[in-house]
Amino acid sequence: MLELDGGLEFNAARAEEEFFAALPARPAVCLIEPREEKAEPFLIRTQNLQRRLQRLLGVADPTSKRLNLRDFARGIQYRLTGSRFEQNLTYYQQAKMFFPNRYRNLMRLRPPAVLRVNLQNAYPRCYVTRKIQLNQDGAPASGSYYGPFPSRRAAEAFAERVLDLFKVRRCQIKIRRDPTFPGCIYSEMKMCLAPCFAGCTKEEYDVEVNRLVQFLETSGGSLRIAYEEDREKASEQLDFERAAALHKKVEKLDEVLRGQPEITRRIQDLHAVILQRAGEEKAVGVFAVSGGRLAEPFFLRFAEIASRPRSAEQIFRDYLESPANMGNGDLAEHLSLVSRWFYSKPREGEIFFREKDWPYRRILRACSRLLAPSAGEPEKNPGPAPSGEGAS
Repeated sequence: MLELDGGLEFNAARAEEEFFAALPARPAVCLIEPREEKAEPFLIRTQNLQRRLQRLLGVADPTSKRLNLRDFARGIQYRLTGSRFEQNLTYYQQAKMFFPNRYRNLMRLRPPAVLRVNLQNAYPRCYVTRKIQLNQDGAPASGSYYGPFPSRRAAEAFAERVLDLFKVRRCQIKIRRDPTFPGCIYSEMKMCLAPCFAGCTKEEYDVEVNRLVQFLETSGGSLRIAYEEDREKASEQLDFERAAALHKKVEKLDEVLRGQPEITRRIQDLHAVILQRAGEEKAVGVFAVSGGRLAEPFFLRFAEIASRPRSAEQIFRDYLESPANMGNGDLAEHLSLVSRWFYSKPREGEIFFREKDWPYRRILRACSRLLAPSAGEPEKNPGPAPSGEGAS
């Protein structure tokens, strides 16, 4: 947990001389403690702690309606933050601890839009939802979830393009397999297997649903492999018309997947690491995402690496590959925090996804970029450069 590791007692009589002068003018999350024991504390996040507290705890202007907590405050606890992501995560954890009944409203947390294929239904369909049902072990239940998307509209648009490749139903009716049922426009256009009027068997429909689920779980890879294999067979058999038709299907698949955000994948397979510039000098905040949940972060201080027997790459390996460092907490809330940062513009920091393995060399190069002085910032005495080799 990201603790509030700084604190000051507030004395209104000597605030101007001691209290405000001791505050850093840096981004922070701050908890203002009340004088009365039964009163709730006041939690804020700010880009300038000193200036914000001067407004809240300074001498009140009787002609102003601006909030003033000078008579309310007994002291403060705060944490300096090096990035908006660290600040939002700190604020979320502290709000959840101090205000368990209303932290979602304080954070304006809303689960991100995802695609769901509910396999508990006899005739599953793919649809957009913001609710992720979980098993007792905390894993997503009742089918396959794919996302997160920046908005419901984006998720619906992607679902429409994907369903054009499959003959899975799009209707929301209860399937009764009634031969007298008139069907819909999708069955008329041969874009659905039409289980509603027994246009297919249950087994045939299940095969099509499994193709869709595999498509989502492999981000389109399963369908591409099938198309390419069929195209090669058609070419070998000199069936060039069929090969050309399959080539057009591959191009249509590429069009569906073009521009799709890298973060969108099966939620259980969302394993990533987010790198942020830390508040300390020559330090990087490392936030692992395991199955869509945020793991306990750590801060890699490159100035201290020279005195350690392990290299920076080994430190990353120990952190990212440790079974004890699995993500925990509310999946929907953590997914909301991650997707809010990922789709923010501009986006601070960098993210790397685990495919077959972690891209450790790229991660270390990203650390070098994060530690480089930003525009307009004076270059300070550089510490050891991030490297995969141990210091001698």
